[in-house]
Amino acid sequence: MAKHLSFGNGSLLILTDAYARVRDIYFPYVGLENHAGGSNAHRLGVWVDGRFSWLDDGSWTINVQSDLAYTGLTTAYSSALQLEIHFTDVLCHEKNIFLRKIKVLNKLTQKREVRVFFNQQFELCHSDKGDTAFYDPQSNTVVHYEGARAFLINALREGRGLTDYTVGIFQIEGKEGTYKDAEDGLLSKNTIEHGSVDSTVAMAMQIEGESVETFHYWMTIGHSVDEAKELNTYVLRHSPDSLMKTTRDYWNAWVEKLNWNFYGLGDNVIDLFKKSQFYLRSHVDIHGGIIASGDSDMLQGGRDTYAYVWPRDAAYVTVTLDWLGDRHSARKFFDFCNHVISKDGYLMHKYRADESLGSSWHGYVVNGKTELPIQEDETALILWALWEHWIASKDLDYIESIYESFIKKAATFLTTYRDPYTGLPKPSYNLWEEKFGVHTYTAATVYAGLMAAARFAHIFGEERTEHSFRTVAEEMRSAIIKYLYDEKSGYFLRSALISDSGEMTFDRTLDASSAYGVFLFGILPQDDERLQSAVRITKERLTINTPVGGMARYEGDQYYRSAADVPGNPWFITTLWYTQWEISIARSDRDLDKVRADLNWVERNTLRSGILSEQLNPYTREQVGAAPLTWSHAEFLRTVIMYMQKLKELSLISETKNPHG
Repeated sequence: MAKHLSFGNGSLLILTDAYARVRDIYFPYVGLENHAGGSNAHRLGVWVDGRFSWLDDGSWTINVQSDLAYTGLTTAYSSALQLEIHFTDVLCHEKNIFLRKIKVLNKLTQKREVRVFFNQQFELCHSDKGDTAFYDPQSNTVVHYEGARAFLINALREGRGLTDYTVGIFQIEGKEGTYKDAEDGLLSKNTIEHGSVDSTVAMAMQIEGESVETFHYWMTIGHSVDEAKELNTYVLRHSPDSLMKTTRDYWNAWVEKLNWNFYGLGDNVIDLFKKSQFYLRSHVDIHGGIIASGDSDMLQGGRDTYAYVWPRDAAYVTVTLDWLGDRHSARKFFDFCNHVISKDGYLMHKYRADESLGSSWHGYVVNGKTELPIQEDETALILWALWEHWIASKDLDYIESIYESFIKKAATFLTTYRDPYTGLPKPSYNLWEEKFGVHTYTAATVYAGLMAAARFAHIFGEERTEHSFRTVAEEMRSAIIKYLYDEKSGYFLRSALISDSGEMTFDRTLDASSAYGVFLFGILPQDDERLQSAVRITKERLTINTPVGGMARYEGDQYYRSAADVPGNPWFITTLWYTQWEISIARSDRDLDKVRADLNWVERNTLRSGILSEQLNPYTREQVGAAPLTWSHAEFLRTVIMYMQKLKELSLISETKNPHG
């Protein structure tokens, strides 16, 4: 199930689903550790008139949205119970406090007692053993803790706190969990339990006919029980409403810090542009890591989640953050890369947010030969992103601080990790992490990375280094055109394999990344017939000819494949790549109509909260794969900024405060 809302403040990331249930809680790093995740869900239920209903039991109509102040807005309506509940959710930007304001509307004319139940299902420190949950009578709260992780639950209505509570065994020893205890409308008030435990709390209220009652629920997160209690005191001292207002004001100012000119774009696209910034930022850790997605539901169908720092994804996100004016987050990510780069100058497949090595399926032995288990594009892309950072910031002191330790080291690796016969890169895994070989896209990123390093060397007056990097880059560019462009087919091949004797065999699969890499990284100019042919053929053969539309990654893509009669599922990323090409060749406002149509297509296929997934079902529009996916949001944001820059180039607008331009 796609996540519908994502809240992050740099040390805490919380994701909720279509039923307003908290499903993922990452702390103290964004992406590490997940204290819920998997099948765990913080369920919400209601008792009224002797009947009980969970919001996820299929009887409620639920609408999840968000606004432009990083606030979740969920409405749940039950025709059977004649109740409507509104949830307003925020995560404090300075403190690890998750706040919910709940409004309960009684649709009947008579006065009724309504009890709202909150069930908490934790798996602290990635373990279902050794957790403790207890009721604290002094603060009238429930606390879960294990070691240096503590979560406190509280609620408040008109000066009164929780009206009911219990803690108990969860899914062991024949016990389903305390949520079952709630279904008669009363809780057993068990005060402590350990092992695999959950808790349920309630707020009861009398609601006059056709009236509304309001209360607040919150969860504080700390490194100790005392810290969680101190945060609870902080909420009570400042009031939940005040903290929610302060948080909303902060994020509203954050997203409006640049004065963009959205000429020609509809309100929904503009709103998505702003919401995407929040979803991007929510996945940025204060220590520098930028994870691909906090959506743990990936774990249900595979071997791991997307809660890792892929240098590839993060490079595109970081360029986007720079274009949005978030220099601090960009620099922190480059520091992260500077810390984890190997002594030989390359980055590994992926990392955890604490800079330790992430899980991988890239082998060290391929066809009986020892190989580096890397995607070389991930090293090259960071150099490209650093040049974009320089363009945006002109922060010479920062660039100088990592010139020797990262820029020069990585570029030197790229110059040496080449095939002696062709000048192309040695084999590595491709950007989709599936194929081993010499890939057009990878070679294009190496060219871009080396050109960036050469420009940096020029800035610092290192003429010999500049010449070395630039020479290898130009040799790489020539080799891409010579060996990886198929004149007969009219497009760039996905990859090649080169034997020890120099004999080449080719993978002729049409892959969107091949033409895009040649375009984005400047291997050929836009007016070159070979590039135009490659883009045209890619568009024709990878377009999804269903009412959903969009473009696949490559022909025969099996990853989460939903239908046999299409080349693969449509991806937001690859669809937007073609949109970026349309922007680059536009010569008039009319030419940009196709771009605006593509941006509208993206907006139509988001969740109403603004979440973008990885893929779509080509027939149902259902979001497929991780959701949210930061790379999808980054490509959307970059495409809109490219569109606005093109408006300026065409003199359709006089000025746009684009930090990239």
